[in-house]
Amino acid sequence: GEGRWAIPASAFPRFYHPYDSHPMKERLLATFMLLLGMVSCAETDSLYCRIPARLLVDNVYQAPALYTACNSLGEFCSVTMDGQKIYFKGSKETSPINLVALNNYNTILLGLGGLIIGKPSLPEIGKTEPQVVCFDLNCPNCYEQYGGITKRMDLQGTTVRCRGCNRTYDLDGMGIVSKGESGRPLFRYRVSYIGSALVVANR
Repeated sequence: GEGRWAIPASAFPRFYHPYDSHPMKERLLATFMLLLGMVSCAETDSLYCRIPARLLVDNVYQAPALYTACNSLGEFCSVTMDGQKIYFKGSKETSPINLVALNNYNTILLGLGGLIIGKPSLPEIGKTEPQVVCFDLNCPNCYEQYGGITKRMDLQGTTVRCRGCNRTYDLDGMGIVSKGESGRPLFRYRVSYIGSALVVANR
């Protein structure tokens, strides 16, 4: 219904000020807020999980590892952070960025165990070309089997492996289990890559 898509006015003061003098950033903000509204319907879309995730990088050139992952087929990077920096780790390099250098850094949520962002080698079923995708770096099967336990996995090229359950997930295959005991695919998040801006917005 219409109410599910509505964005409360109280959400704007927190996000609006850093953008009020730059037209391009205003358009990016509009896209960001639209995505936030769209993901309220995530519970009816089996592709995307219900776990909150939020990241806004208005210029991926800030992080070469992220730029490569968003613009090269078969390239992915992990995204993690500590109290001061956010780390984009790809197959060839790691790009640390001070959190305060990112707009709205205090609203960043990296799902359960961090994020995986990249562009698969092959297009998803129903798509004509590969699109940037985003998954959780936490093992979904360990999370569900052991009551919410988080096990951050190891990114290795186009796969991620869980040391806990020994499952390997295929990122080119949209996160399906490719080795080990059968199970559910990776938790997936909504992501948009427009121009040089990347937005992850889930719930």
